[in-house]
Amino acid sequence: MIKKINKFNYLNASRVEEHGSRTYDVAGNRLPSVTTILSRTKDQEFLRKWKAKVGEAEAERIKNLSSKRGTSMHKYLENYVLGDGYEDLTPLGQESKRMAEKVIELGLAPVEGYYGSEVTLYYPGLFAGSTDLVCVHNGKDTVVDFKQANRPKRVEYIGDYFLQGAMYCMAHDYVHKTQIEQFVIMMCTPDLYYQEFKLEGSELRKYKHDALKRIDMYYEMKNDEKEATLRQKMPTPKVSNRCRIDTQSVEKRGKDPK
Repeated sequence: MIKKINKFNYLNASRVEEHGSRTYDVAGNRLPSVTTILSRTKDQEFLRKWKAKVGEAEAERIKNLSSKRGTSMHKYLENYVLGDGYEDLTPLGQESKRMAEKVIELGLAPVEGYYGSEVTLYYPGLFAGSTDLVCVHNGKDTVVDFKQANRPKRVEYIGDYFLQGAMYCMAHDYVHKTQIEQFVIMMCTPDLYYQEFKLEGSELRKYKHDALKRIDMYYEMKNDEKEATLRQKMPTPKVSNRCRIDTQSVEKRGKDPK
């Protein structure tokens, strides 16, 4: 259990999944999720190559297993932070528990207190999302995201994780008038290899700037889709007989007299 610091009033927003996208209902306004924006604007070439290599069925199996393992690990960690009990006796649940225990041991030890767990963050009119923990980490106000990984990650492969964190920090700063100092990813693999990645200072500012570009790209894509849909719905104009062109007459008039 970690000490709770009562400082911010976080909004409870309902989450909606539809047509493969996630939105949040924030005070009656539907906002796209952070992950939806990043997914829609991401270069999919690497994913296509990976699916072609392992096959669609295997790719789907790995994706589903990773999702279930990640959800279970998050549940253990959330309950640890809140001081609640939780146990999943399935093989997957016990594997996830060991991963969570490694994150607790190596990742959460420097956390002095937390402001919120499973916190909904939003930037009015632009996006919303849910981060795992907002806390004081080594004396700094910090946004934390827990990640499971099938194998250790190289920092150059987790750019979208950093963009995700930068967007959470932007949202927290705007709504709650803060200056979040760092974003921390606490990651663990099934064989209990723990990794920690930090984003702060100039690097955090850079990713905030890059995130704004992706947000702009997303809304440009949405506008293009709306315009295309409107064009499809527009009725085909009917041409009256008086407006029809007699092509034979035009051809005759266009010929030079001999």
